[in-house]
Amino acid sequence: MSNLKSSFVRPVLVLALSASVTVGLSGCIPLIIGGAVGGTMSVSDRRTFGSQTEDASIELKGANRISSVFGDTVHVDVNSYNRKVLLTGEVKDEATKAKVEAEVKALENVQSVVNEIQVSLFLSSFSARSSDAYISTKVRSALVGTKDIYSASFKVVTEAGVVYLMGRVSQREGNTGAEAARAVSGVQKVVKVFEYIDENEVKNYVPADPGTTTVAPQPAQPVVTTSPISVPGGTSPN
Repeated sequence: MSNLKSSFVRPVLVLALSASVTVGLSGCIPLIIGGAVGGTMSVSDRRTFGSQTEDASIELKGANRISSVFGDTVHVDVNSYNRKVLLTGEVKDEATKAKVEAEVKALENVQSVVNEIQVSLFLSSFSARSSDAYISTKVRSALVGTKDIYSASFKVVTEAGVVYLMGRVSQREGNTGAEAARAVSGVQKVVKVFEYIDENEVKNYVPADPGTTTVAPQPAQPVVTTSPISVPGGTSPN
């Protein structure tokens, strides 16, 4: 019995120590949902810890739900920010697209859904998804290097070269962040999926200090706009 107890306690202690080190280095806490690490909670985020926890739970439950209902007949990514869900990927028809949205809307704590799923006969390849992940990394780096915005308030999602920006930002921050993303190579289009706050609320947040607590966010409605890039030798669509 002592051996069994010891074998259980040691991994738990290692996990706790790892979490402590992570907080000390980056201000992020590993989020454990149902025994699995489901992401991180950040004290520099403009969402409350409660909202961050619920977003991670929504993403995990959404992915599991879609997998159990549709299997490998669809490719859908579920991203949640402050309980507002963005769906991207590919499905075979409009009926499936609508059903996926309905399944996600039925999840606990989901407040609204932005459905950007594309209807396609073919699902994206591994190489295409790897390219999207690389673009997201470059966009995040561009945001970090952009003045007059708080990069930690942006969440970046890329699908088929289209960059979706989520977060709680001011109009100014949203426009500046979109311009920075649009300048990254490989980006085909930028879609804003923001909750807009005013500049006075922006001033309530103190960036770059892992020990800083955040002000509880106020409810806001998601705003979705599309900002296409110019195509060399052509004109941008209206």
